[in-house]
Amino acid sequence: MAEKIRYGVAHIYSSYNNTLIHVTDITGAETLSFRSGGRVVKQGRQEGSPNAAMMMAKEMSEELINKGVNALHIKIRAPGGQNGPSNPGKGAQAALRAFSRAGIKIGNIEDVTPKPHDGCRKKGGKKGRRL
Repeated sequence: MAEKIRYGVAHIYSSYNNTLIHVTDITGAETLSFRSGGRVVKQGRQEGSPNAAMMMAKEMSEELINKGVNALHIKIRAPGGQNGPSNPGKGAQAALRAFSRAGIKIGNIEDVTPKPHDGCRKKGGKKGRRL
């Protein structure tokens, strides 16, 4: 009989300066693994790089397979909101690829970047940003 598929949820937050990967069980209540860019590289400027994200995902996939999780639903988040960029940094794509290369099956891929719905006023003043 084929092996049973056990899903987890990978929450990938990727900005230009850092990448955070947080894997929970399917309900989101229990943390299975957590890594940030600062745990795998020495220089602060490399925390958001694709190389750091690949190293994180590789370490996490070994840990997850040991815990019995062999498939992931992925939720990618960028800073977003009122003034943040709404497209994720370079680390999100690299982490996704590294998970699939490590033998973890990928289920849903969802973008959960927060969208502003008319909260605070944007910075830049009355006439906007002048170049």
